[in-house]
Amino acid sequence: MSRRSTKLSLLTCLMPVFIAQPATAERPAYPEARVDNLVEELHGVQVPDPYRWLENGDDAEVQAWTAAENALTRQQLDRFETLRSELRERLTKLYSATYTAPPANYGNKYFFTRREAGQDHSIVYVRLDGLNDDPKVVINPNEFSEDGTVALDWWVPSPDGSLIAYGKSESGSELSTLHLRDVRTGTDLALKIPYTRACAIGWDPDSQGFHYTRYPTPGSVAPGDERYNRHVFYHKFGTNWEDDPEIFGKGLPKEVWNDVSNSSDNRYQFISSSRDWTKNDLYMRSMDEQVFHPVAVGLDGEFKGDTHDGKLYLLTNYKAPRYRVLVCDVDNTDENNWRELIPEHDGVIRDMVLAGGKIVMHVMENAYSQLRVYNLDGSRETQIKLPTFGTVDGLSGRSNLSELFFKFESFAYPPTVYHYRMNTKKLTVLEQMDVPAKLDNYAMNQVWFESKDGTRVPMFVVHTKGMKKDGNNPTLLYGYGGFNGISSPFFWRSLFDWLDRGGVFALASIRGGGEFGKEWHVAGRLGNKQNTFDDFIAAAEKLIADKYTCPERLAIRGGSNGGLLVGAVMVQRPELFKAVVCEVPLLDMLRYHQREIARLWIPEYGDPDLPKDFKWLYAYSPYQNIRPDTAYPSVLFRTAESDSRVDPMHARKMAARLQAVSTSDNPVLLWIEPKAGHGAGQPLSKYLDGQLDIWTFLLWQLGVVEAPGA
Repeated sequence: MSRRSTKLSLLTCLMPVFIAQPATAERPAYPEARVDNLVEELHGVQVPDPYRWLENGDDAEVQAWTAAENALTRQQLDRFETLRSELRERLTKLYSATYTAPPANYGNKYFFTRREAGQDHSIVYVRLDGLNDDPKVVINPNEFSEDGTVALDWWVPSPDGSLIAYGKSESGSELSTLHLRDVRTGTDLALKIPYTRACAIGWDPDSQGFHYTRYPTPGSVAPGDERYNRHVFYHKFGTNWEDDPEIFGKGLPKEVWNDVSNSSDNRYQFISSSRDWTKNDLYMRSMDEQVFHPVAVGLDGEFKGDTHDGKLYLLTNYKAPRYRVLVCDVDNTDENNWRELIPEHDGVIRDMVLAGGKIVMHVMENAYSQLRVYNLDGSRETQIKLPTFGTVDGLSGRSNLSELFFKFESFAYPPTVYHYRMNTKKLTVLEQMDVPAKLDNYAMNQVWFESKDGTRVPMFVVHTKGMKKDGNNPTLLYGYGGFNGISSPFFWRSLFDWLDRGGVFALASIRGGGEFGKEWHVAGRLGNKQNTFDDFIAAAEKLIADKYTCPERLAIRGGSNGGLLVGAVMVQRPELFKAVVCEVPLLDMLRYHQREIARLWIPEYGDPDLPKDFKWLYAYSPYQNIRPDTAYPSVLFRTAESDSRVDPMHARKMAARLQAVSTSDNPVLLWIEPKAGHGAGQPLSKYLDGQLDIWTFLLWQLGVVEAPGA
């Protein structure tokens, strides 16, 4: 059977009715969840789905059940009044520290964001007349709504910095409308363009128009397809956006993700077109041309371009899994004219920026950042010295300006904005977060371990200095392992209370990520996804073997793809963990592609409608692999009602099934946050409420605090 069968069975002999077990001193009395004897035949396999009805979030029965689950979670967590009061006070102080992002240059103006104490959202500022000018507010998202649930999704200034295009969305939906603001006056122009989720902008040099991405208007495509078909349009000021010509995307599969951007010298524009997380097509045009011409099309690799002085520089992993830099003339961009300028490194080249007539490379070496500077002839000039093992972000520069900006952080090194002069090699701190924590009290080390197949995998471990490795420390293991993402040291303010209470934090750089290039990513995607779970399980076993902790004091946490990760390893090795925090997760991998924008994830996970893909998805899909008569760990599922990436049905179905079948007294709790989405644009107040719940749950379940009345 090559396609999903439509045959559904209501035969009770194929599907046992799960009966929720009664409450005990620890086990809560869960809300009653109807159990349907629904069995679907998929590629010749009988697959039970007893909680299919929980997929419809608009159904009154589902909403009533969700409200009861939320009420139960509140009852269980809110009883820790003293602990929550202490945590709230500590977290509020930690998150009152000012956070500033690196600036970026547009004309003679410098734009950056900053969030100060008491603010839900970062504010966009500009220095109008150079880097030393006093900052002026450009966009203040805290004024968008009273409750902070209207967010600034994205923003792109014009080349001269006179205008800024930006997107607003409601309730974490990320479904934004494009607005245009005059930077000097702070007022919006009349232009509003809807359907611009995660909009990419390629400005005209004169700042009088732009190429941009948007989605179809409702009714112009088949129902559901309006969340796909991301095409490139062109808007000229003074015209009706509904008449904007479609420039790129017509005739391509609906799942193709198109982006448009300018070169750093604003003389060229690029379109990146991708349907796969391992490769993209690249097109470019000179600003005096109308048509984008192909640079790299149909090749097995990722391509990013920039230009300087008549040359096109390409960062690519084509025939180089750890990336390399190619160069050619802007007028002769055919593959036959490419010349290798900087070959593959021992580490992975994650980014390339042209600045001051130099090439700056962000290289990940064993999952931490290095910055290397090269001359335009490919010779290495210097390495920018960084404070410790950590992570660079926000790297920006322009080929015609002799300066570079970036942010650096690590577990015990606060986010710091740096300014680097290319001509003098002078590195200056512009701003550093001042956090109320004694950062020299913490130690970090990187350990390596062998996964199931013998692959060596690194993991960062953080704790207070002098902590005893007695096998009894409460430990939180965190991971992601997907979509070529990087798990490297980062500054997490809510972690310090955990560490000060004797906790250990571990971050595993598992396969599926991009820590070691394309091969590392491919080794944890599609039919290789089990490697990701094996790596994470091996990380847990390493923490136990090295006497950091034991199963009774070990918790795991992950979100989105990381939610799939912790869901999968929980059902595969339930005895290995005491507690699980599973956030905005994918958990039903046989139906994930039918909801929201999840068809975009098919190149990473596979298509359940295909027999080959179904086989590996069914083998690990957490919801389908829950086993009756099994003692599962404690679980806190957290998701959001407006999540437009991962539908909250995953957490609903998984929670209901676990509550019904687990033989342990460990609580399984579900919280669905109202007026919130996948996480982007979330107001700080909602974020802190979520952190408060998570740390309360972990401290309770790992025995750091006792439940009231225990």
